[in-house]
Amino acid sequence: MHDRPAPCCAPPAVRPAAGRATPSGMPPARQDGDLDGMVLLPGGEFLMGGDDPDGIPADGEGPVRPVRVEAFHIDVHAVTNDRFAAFVEDTGYVTEAERIGWSYVFAGFLPAALRRTSPRLPDAPWWCGVAGACWRRPEGPGSDLDGRGNHPVVHVSWNDADAYARWAGKRLPTEAEWEYAARGGLEQRRYPWGDELDPGGEYRCNIWRGRFPVKNTAADGYRGTAPVDAFQPNGFGLYNVSGNVWEWCDDWWTTDHAAPRPASGTAKAMRGGSYLCHESYCNRYRVAARTANTPDSSSGHTGFRCARDA
Repeated sequence: MHDRPAPCCAPPAVRPAAGRATPSGMPPARQDGDLDGMVLLPGGEFLMGGDDPDGIPADGEGPVRPVRVEAFHIDVHAVTNDRFAAFVEDTGYVTEAERIGWSYVFAGFLPAALRRTSPRLPDAPWWCGVAGACWRRPEGPGSDLDGRGNHPVVHVSWNDADAYARWAGKRLPTEAEWEYAARGGLEQRRYPWGDELDPGGEYRCNIWRGRFPVKNTAADGYRGTAPVDAFQPNGFGLYNVSGNVWEWCDDWWTTDHAAPRPASGTAKAMRGGSYLCHESYCNRYRVAARTANTPDSSSGHTGFRCARDA
């Protein structure tokens, strides 16, 4: 488990049980990934990071620094439940949450009986460890994916996301690629569309609206996940790079940006924030914001999108 405080939208790590096997059935990497649903970005130098007065210095959001990325392809939206189901059907892959037997679910989504019996985190009691919760059953026993085929798959660990990417002939984006893509061609703006959260009163992302964690008005249209193509895309055509679900990146977590990318570590970087982020507690839906979790961790607000070399 990484040693930073866990925000509302990044629950503590799920550690593997003693002796538990590492992910099995890892599909072989393909070289002929389908480019449908991806956009080719030219790459180049951009200013990465931020010095927002509302930023979180301990997360290593800064300093603002020039970073160069090569041209690459990236998914215009997060991987959907339908697409992940196709992967599972083709490979027989079993996610880590399914093997472990539980995953984190936001308490407000659970029926009363399940809320009472599911263990909660002392420092973040809105998170329940729900037996049986997984990508197929996002809220645990009795839940399903009906009507959510076009929503982002959740309850996937970094290892699960990496396995999917290999099957698809793709990979997970680096943090630099993710941020370059999320900025959509704008330089040092707070959000993918500018500096105002709701320009002209128009909602541009799926985050917590109301008073966290007791009341979500769902004024933007969604209490939980939204369809992957909800809201307007950014200048590069990417959807939901702010809010909706956290997205795994390839990079090991570090706050030392002067050093080379670490070749190993204990946590993987995540970007974008989620539907649980709120300005009063976890405003990590800003483009420069970031957090991390261990590669075997999963929750009901974490998904991913893929990238591929040009």
